[in-house]
Amino acid sequence: MKNKFIKSTLILIAGGFFTKLLGMIIKIVLTRLIGTEGIGLYSMIMPTFMLLNSIAQMGLPTALNILISSDKYNTKNLLSTAIIISLSIDLIILLFLILSCKFLATNLLNNSTLSFSLLSIGFVLPFITISNCLRSYFFAKQRMYPHVITNIIEDIVKLIFIVIGIPFFATKGIEYAVAFVIISNIFCELSSIIIFLFLIPNFKCNKKELIPNKNNTKALLKIAVPTTGSRLIGSIGYFLEPIIINYVLIKVGYTNNFIINEYGIINGYVMQLVLLPSFFTSAISQALIPVVSSNYAKKRYDYIKKKVKQAIFFSLLIGIPATIIFEFFPDFLLKFLFKTNKGITYIKVIAPICLLHYIQSPISSTLQAMNKAKISMIGTFIGMILRTVSLFIFSYFKIGLWSLIIATSINIIFVTSFDLRFVKKSLKN
Repeated sequence: MKNKFIKSTLILIAGGFFTKLLGMIIKIVLTRLIGTEGIGLYSMIMPTFMLLNSIAQMGLPTALNILISSDKYNTKNLLSTAIIISLSIDLIILLFLILSCKFLATNLLNNSTLSFSLLSIGFVLPFITISNCLRSYFFAKQRMYPHVITNIIEDIVKLIFIVIGIPFFATKGIEYAVAFVIISNIFCELSSIIIFLFLIPNFKCNKKELIPNKNNTKALLKIAVPTTGSRLIGSIGYFLEPIIINYVLIKVGYTNNFIINEYGIINGYVMQLVLLPSFFTSAISQALIPVVSSNYAKKRYDYIKKKVKQAIFFSLLIGIPATIIFEFFPDFLLKFLFKTNKGITYIKVIAPICLLHYIQSPISSTLQAMNKAKISMIGTFIGMILRTVSLFIFSYFKIGLWSLIIATSINIIFVTSFDLRFVKKSLKN
């Protein structure tokens, strides 16, 4: 039992290596097929995608992970309740996008061609919802193989659809190609859903288990609401990012083409590269949640400290070598992966800061597992305000998209420090 966390973590890291390799191949293929302009448009739409996804999931996957691992609730009823709540939210979001996608694209994102991509999000969200809820079940049971298997298959499916679909839709216009990239998520998530359902033991449910239970609903929402509050706050800040950049930089004299290209470089090349280790640290965090949750209830604080230190150690074990490579060989990596040398200076500045980002995920997950998601939400909220205000102010300094690099660095430093402080405080005994 003591080694289960390490075993789960190592399984996720090993699986993460293959999925990250496939993910990188997908990003390389995607970048080469739709170019810098396409990546710029895709980067413009992603903050909206992330915001709506946060709203749709409402923190329910994390709540499922915590409650199922506690072994105090009917697992199947928890699962069906979470899925029904999320799908209801998905339907509302879809109707909202059908009515407002043209307005949002034209007036907020300053690009009417993105209306197709916005509408596509509404059709993708239900599949992501179901997939993530089922994934949380396996995380709570500390069964990591289904997660690894589905991630690999998802990436293979996405790669196939991108290679086949983008050349076809690109002939109709780059905006259709970008929309197709979003729609392709349906096929990826559907493949995961099928595998998860096949692997769940005793999948048959009676009618009582399928109908949302009042107590289970309350238990889910008690954890989910503050958890989603934290993610929602971060997503709102991310959503405001392209809006602020477009508004301020155009106002101070930059062209729309410059903004799209530089935004595409930062989000399509720079951040994709420096955040590579984040997948592994995220996997470590998922493995940490049920361990912390079950032991915090037993007041085994020393044991939790040990596991948190292990999670941070594993995160840095991956993050430090990666940072050294990013710092000294950014030109080689950019040319090898994306056939470009754009973004080298950005990488050298942001890479060391991202070391803190790598340990942020396990620290934040620890707070959530200890039912202190409200504290994490407060830190995220303050960090979002700092990031948004910094982005707005520095954009007026006529330093181009360096304002985004500075604002992102400020956010990472603050949120990581804030969460770490309260984890230490919560585990004092």
